[in-house]
Amino acid sequence: MNFKEIINDTKPVLVDFYADWCQPCKMVSPILKQVKDQLGDRVKIIKINVDHNPAVSAKYNIRSIPTLILFKNGQIMWNKVGVASANEIIKKVSETN
Repeated sequence: MNFKEIINDTKPVLVDFYADWCQPCKMVSPILKQVKDQLGDRVKIIKINVDHNPAVSAKYNIRSIPTLILFKNGQIMWNKVGVASANEIIKKVSETN
């Protein structure tokens, strides 16, 4: 399954754009675990390494990381540069359901 197929899902898809060398990016993983624990199957969460996926990163103008983008049916519903709280993410995902 490619990126376009993944984000075209009818359920919200949260994409975490990150890099292994990015310190703030490391703070995002436990937050996303909290989100997944609370929302379960109501959201799909994927991580995209910007160093390994330059075409996808360029397509969505990823200039700073971490960047979170919430997609539904291929459309961007929400975009956040920097670290977001679990509550903020859960609220945004819930608004798209």
